[in-house]
This record gives sequence, C-alpha cells and structure tokens, in this order.
Amino acid sequence: MVEKLSKSLEETRELARDFLASLNANNTSATVVGLSGDLGSGKTAFTQALARELGISEPITSPTFVLEKIYKLENQKFGKLIHVDAYRLEGGAELLKLGFAELLQDKSNLIIIEWVERVREILGEFREIDFKFIDEQTREIKY
Repeated sequence: MVEKLSKSLEETRELARDFLASLNANNTSATVVGLSGDLGSGKTAFTQALARELGISEPITSPTFVLEKIYKLENQKFGKLIHVDAYRLEGGAELLKLGFAELLQDKSNLIIIEWVERVREILGEFREIDFKFIDEQTREIKY
C-alpha cells in the first residue's frame, strides 16, 4: 500500500499522475477505482487532477445530484472516464437502476466512484483510494 501526504493541489496532481500510470485497462470489464473518505478529504480534487491528466479540460465537479458524468477520452489507454458520486445513494441497487451494469461491462471505461463504501456490494474487483483530512492544506492519500 502506498501512503502519501499531499500539501497542495499540485502535489495531488502528481499523485494522480503516478496513480494513473499504475493503472492498466482490464481485459474483461471496466477499471473501477473507489474513493473513500470524509467530506473535504480530497476525493473530488483527486478526480479533477486525474481528469486533467487524462486530457479533460472542462471543469470537473462532483456529480452529487446527477450521480454520474461521462467524459470521452482521446488518445488515452481508456476510452471514457465515468465519474460517479454515490453520496446520496442508499446502496448499489440504486446505481444498478441507472444502467451501471452496462458501464461495468465496457473494458475501455475508467470508472471513478466517490463514496464507494455506499455501493461496494455491487462491485467486483476494484482499486480503492482512502483520503483523510489532516488540516486545511494537508491530505493523507492511501492506495
């Protein structure tokens, strides 16, 4: 397990770059990364940094009310970045009702799920990143 401290958005971006380099697309299904941690611990900031590393220039916000946003990727090892915010969900069954099973079947998808602990029961294998708020400038990131 890698454990890092980030004291700035630039350091978070470097961690996202390193993490992305460690990911490989799955051969049979989507690559799923689950983010866990309290409010304000850095999950969305990390996702924003990851999106920028993937070449997405539009603003990335947490899809708390729409639940998921899909971004088409160009010239990357993944075809789409799917950003899911499960904060408002009571469980994985609610996510499945939105067609999540189909997203999981596409091996070119990179799916990032904030608040993964709320939908863990419907996921197979996934990489987890845990975020911890240390102070206003510092976050602990474990993966």
